[in-house]
Amino acid sequence: METNRQKKIGGVIQKDLVDILQGEVRKNHIQNLVISVSKVSVTTDLSVATVYLSIFPQEKAAETLAAIKSNTPLIKHDLAQRVKLQLRKVPNLTFFIDDSLDYIEKIDNALSAKENPIENRDLLERRRKA
Repeated sequence: METNRQKKIGGVIQKDLVDILQGEVRKNHIQNLVISVSKVSVTTDLSVATVYLSIFPQEKAAETLAAIKSNTPLIKHDLAQRVKLQLRKVPNLTFFIDDSLDYIEKIDNALSAKENPIENRDLLERRRKA
């Protein structure tokens, strides 16, 4: 359960990271790439911030995440310059790809296709009695 302080710090970091990442995409004239920060969760001791990124198109996600991870110290420095009046110490950043949209899409496709386990019970694995 996140405290209000963790949520507020996560919101501040999320807003500023969006500006930093999208600013870098624009500054480097990278076409057809959208990076959005879907969620930031901060640990209770405020030392680590876990950042979930949605990257479109999905084919460039792994390459873009590797580039972001290699530039984490620079991103943290830019973030520190923006939040220096709000936070004493900027948490360490760890980046992950947010695959929740893919998961939801997979569920929607399964329910709308012929492999719907609700309508066709034979697709479900039978429980074995031990």
